[in-house]
Amino acid sequence: MSRNSWLAGLGAVGFIALSSALVAQQGGREQAQQGAQEKELYVVTHIDVTPDFAAATAKQVAQFAADSRKDPGCVRFEALRNPDRQNHFELVEVWRARKDFEAHLALEHSKRFREKIQPGLGSPFDERLYVALE
Repeated sequence: MSRNSWLAGLGAVGFIALSSALVAQQGGREQAQQGAQEKELYVVTHIDVTPDFAAATAKQVAQFAADSRKDPGCVRFEALRNPDRQNHFELVEVWRARKDFEAHLALEHSKRFREKIQPGLGSPFDERLYVALE
């Protein structure tokens, strides 16, 4: 049966029912995407610098965390350092919503932080975004 003859066999009532189901399905997807945007966003960032930049990076990370805690939508912002590998840092952040995190990235102190640590990076920024499982 060709696709056209299948649609013709549906009839007006079947076509309306199918169309309604597809619209509802699309609306459900959009609602789920919007819900994900509104959930708290967890961000885990690994920063690896060369050993000769470790001390300066520690100061910059601490300042960045202090500045970021003041940003709108910041729920929590932790700056961590690996005790065995002093040139490895983690940022653990919680934002009210993804839009708050995105606004934070656009702020001057965020841009300045990334520029300052760029010369010492031993590997690219490893920034991962998560939402809580329900």
